[in-house]
Formats: sequence, C-alpha cells, structure tokens
Amino acid sequence: MTKLSNRQTFSVDGVTAPLRYAVFRHVWLTSLLSNLGILIRGVGAAWAMTEMTSSADKVALVQTATSLPVMLIALPAGAIADMHDRRLVALIALSIALGGVIALTVLQWLGLTTPNLLLFLCFVVGTGVALMYPAWQSSVAEQVPAEALPAAVTLNGISFNIARSFGPAIGGIVVGTAGAVAAFAINAVLYLPLMIALLFWKRVPAPSRLPREQLIRAILSGVRYIRNSPPIKIVLIRAVVTAAIGSSVSALMPLLARDLLSGGAQTYGIMLGAFGFGAVIGAISIGEVRKRMSGEAALRACMLTMAAATTAAALSRAPVLTAAALILAGAMWTMAFTLLDIGAQLSAPRWVAGRALATYLASYSSGIAFGSWGWGRLTDAAGVETALLVSAVLMLLSPLLGLWLRMPRISAHEEGIEMSTDPEVRLPLTDRSGPLVVEIEYRVAPENARAFHKVMQDIQLSRQRNGAYGWSIARNIADPDLWTERYHCPTWLDYLRQRNRWTQSDRAMDQEAAAFHIGPDPVRIRRLLERPFGSVRWKDEAPDRDANEVLLFKCDRVAGH
Repeated sequence: MTKLSNRQTFSVDGVTAPLRYAVFRHVWLTSLLSNLGILIRGVGAAWAMTEMTSSADKVALVQTATSLPVMLIALPAGAIADMHDRRLVALIALSIALGGVIALTVLQWLGLTTPNLLLFLCFVVGTGVALMYPAWQSSVAEQVPAEALPAAVTLNGISFNIARSFGPAIGGIVVGTAGAVAAFAINAVLYLPLMIALLFWKRVPAPSRLPREQLIRAILSGVRYIRNSPPIKIVLIRAVVTAAIGSSVSALMPLLARDLLSGGAQTYGIMLGAFGFGAVIGAISIGEVRKRMSGEAALRACMLTMAAATTAAALSRAPVLTAAALILAGAMWTMAFTLLDIGAQLSAPRWVAGRALATYLASYSSGIAFGSWGWGRLTDAAGVETALLVSAVLMLLSPLLGLWLRMPRISAHEEGIEMSTDPEVRLPLTDRSGPLVVEIEYRVAPENARAFHKVMQDIQLSRQRNGAYGWSIARNIADPDLWTERYHCPTWLDYLRQRNRWTQSDRAMDQEAAAFHIGPDPVRIRRLLERPFGSVRWKDEAPDRDANEVLLFKCDRVAGH
C-alpha cells in the first residue's frame, strides 16, 4: 500500500475531509489549475471553430474530437494504469496533452490553424486526457483511506466544476481580448503545476508476489471482469444514455450564445460559467442527496429536472433567464455523473480499478462524442431551439430505463483479500502449466437445493470475473446430496491470479455457499492439472501415454480454492 501522510483518525463525513491528506491535497489543488486551463482552452477551440466556419456540425465536432480518443483507447489506458506506476502513467499522459496544446498555440499564433487541423490537435490533447484519467482516478485510492474514497471522488468532481464555473468566463474574456492563441497558451502553462505535484509524490507501490500481466491479457481480464459484473454493466449503460441525451447543452452552447442570445465570445463564456457554477452546487450537494435518496431515485430526479432546465434554455431569449436555467442544468448534470462515477469506482476492486474506470470513461465519452455529433446534425437541419427541445424530451423519458436497469446499491469500496501463501504442490509446475481444473464438492440437504443453486449462480459470476472459465455445477444422480462445482483456469499462473483477486464480497458469497454444506467433513476441494503429458516425465513408461489424461496434483479439504 502507498504510504499516506497525516494518517490520524478523523471524521470523513464532510466532503473536504480528504484534503487533510497531503498527497491528495497537493494533487487536487494542482488538478484544479489544470482543469481551469482545460476549460479556457475549450472556449478558445470552440470559438476559433465558430469563427472559421458557420457549420454547426463542425462546431459540435470540437467536443467530439476531444472525447473520441477516450472512447477509443480508454480500456488499454486502464490496463496500463493497473499494470504500471500510475504516477508515471499520468506524467506521460500529461506530456502528450501538453505537446498537443503547445502545437496548437504555435500554429494559432502563426495563423496556420484550419478546421481539420484544429480537430486533429484537439484529438491529440484528448488522447493525453484519455491516458491520464484512469491512472489519475484509480490512484485516488492510494492517496486516501477506503472510508474517505467517496468524498475524494466527489472532490475530484468539484475540482472540475469549480474550474467550469470560472474557466469559461475567464476563457471568454481571454478570447475576446487576446484571441484563441492566449487561451491555448494558458492551458499549456497550467498543466505544469500538476506535473510538478506528481513528480514530487513519493509513491510506494504495493509489492506483488506475481509477475505483471501482459497488456493484451490485462485488457481481456478487464473485459471479462466487466462482462461478469452486473453493477458495473448497469452503470456503463446508464452513463452512455445519460451522456448522449444530455450532451446537447454543452455541445450547442456556442450556438446557443450566438444564435439564441445574439452574443459573442464573452456571452458564451458567461453561459458556460453559469453551467459550471451550477455544477459546483451539484457536486457540493451530492453527499446530502446520497444520504436521503437511493441512486436510482437521485438519478431520476436529476434527469427530470435537467429536462425542465433544458426546455427553459431553449425557449429563453434573455441572458439572465438562460443563465439561471443553465445553473440548474449544470447542477443536475454533475449530480448525475457524480452518482455514476461513484458507482463505477466503488463497484471495482483495486486490481481492476483502472480498467473499470477507463471503461466507464469510454462509455461516458462515447455518449458525449456521438451525442454531440447527433445534436450538431439535428441543429443544422432544424435549428438550436428544436435540438434542445428534442434533448429535453429524451431526458424526460430516460428514467424509464430504471425499470430494467436499476442503479445498483453500493455502500462501500470492494476491498481485496491478500493471499499470503499458495496451495501446496507436489508436482513440478511452471507458470504456463495448465489448464488447471478446480472441483469443489458440497453436501446439501434436499430441502435447501433450490436456495443453494441460486447462490451458486452468483458464485459463477464471481469465479468468471476473476479469471475462471468453463464453470459448471452438477448434482450426483446416485447421491443427490452431493453437488460438484467445477471450473478451469488457463494456466497455473492464471489460477494464482484468480485466487489473489478475491474481494470481501467474493468471500461472503463463498461462505454463504459453504454454509449449506452438511456432514462431518468440510467442503472438499480438488485441484487438477489437465493434459499433463509434456510437463511430467515418466522414465519407465511408454512415451505415447494418453495426452488427455487428467492428473490430480493436490486435494485440499479446507476452503481457499
């Protein structure tokens, strides 16, 4: 575990409690400056495109270009964050984003920027952000204790939204007085404090008894975990839908300022500032909302309220009324995605946190990317007002998703269980020996058969998301009390990884299944090496021994798998 300074006990009820940890405080404060620069650069890019072209499609594509890399490389980025030092990954990612912003600054200063070049460089900057986000977000658990993690996640959201409150307004002033080149230059300068804070963070990585996964295997492990985790899948689907239908407000903000309010860059900055100010209010309020409402009820309330605010913004022609509507919309937008973000972070154990967060980011960003493109196309065909009203109607209908995909109830972070020893082995094995077969025998009273079978369906997902395949449960027809759970792991090393990926909830499910066991003997566990020919040598026997023979190498009579 990473060493944390200021480890004294304190209440974590307040949203600012994580700031008492020096590492988190330094990274948080410098990330606030970085976010401020990002927002200022966003105003410059959007307004530069507005000046270069009258196409609403092109203007909306600025947001798409920044978000699209997140969707494309998020999962590899998450695997890299889980495999390597997250501090170094974040530094490399920031360097990529800094390089893109410097290039944008120089080209804009020389007057060489074109619409396509602007989109390309926004894509480069977005690539750096896509690589940085999983490492940055998943490293929060290394900067604060588990009980402070929800507050730390909320604070990271507040950081961005404080920047959103002031960044767009500052960006509008900067662009209006010094041009887009000044906005790009400020973004470049404000990346530096965060890079310095990360350089001075003396991260102590947790030692691992097992070798690092290869990138492709790590990506596949992340996909497998997410595929077999219903809570994360629900969060991802809800994030895509919410981002797609709610992205109309931010994607069309320049056109709302220009066409509906007849304003310029400063009006655009003020409107974005109003949206960001509301976002801060929403982020600060999320703790109280989580205490009083379930995740599903809170998300439903956010979308219904945002639908009303978006309708008001579409119909208003008065800047004051539009700003008021955008404050409300910003608060609801931030509450909704803070709820989804917390759900994604608390649903994943440490070993796969970066990949889970990256997939959440990819879902969120793909919704924004395709939603922004769609709202731009609709605006070209029907106008800003119509596009915003259509978006409001979809927001109004979105709570119906909760009938099928209800937000999961999550109260604590998934803590891993440290396996200090490996099973005893009397057969010569290498990391690549395999496949491994695990058989677990339970004796269950007939009257408990149905309840036991139901628990085993949850066990199946647990085994599969941690690395097992070919899972099955069978009942002995000659001895109906005897049930056999069976699953495979590709290699001995994969089996050891599967054991070390257990969480508290996995153990609780395993204990629940073992509680059904009856009889004087404990649950019986067999570990077998399948197709051992080639890894086992027989000196005195013929070399054509059946290659499909299954050889038992260990039989345990205690839990541990």
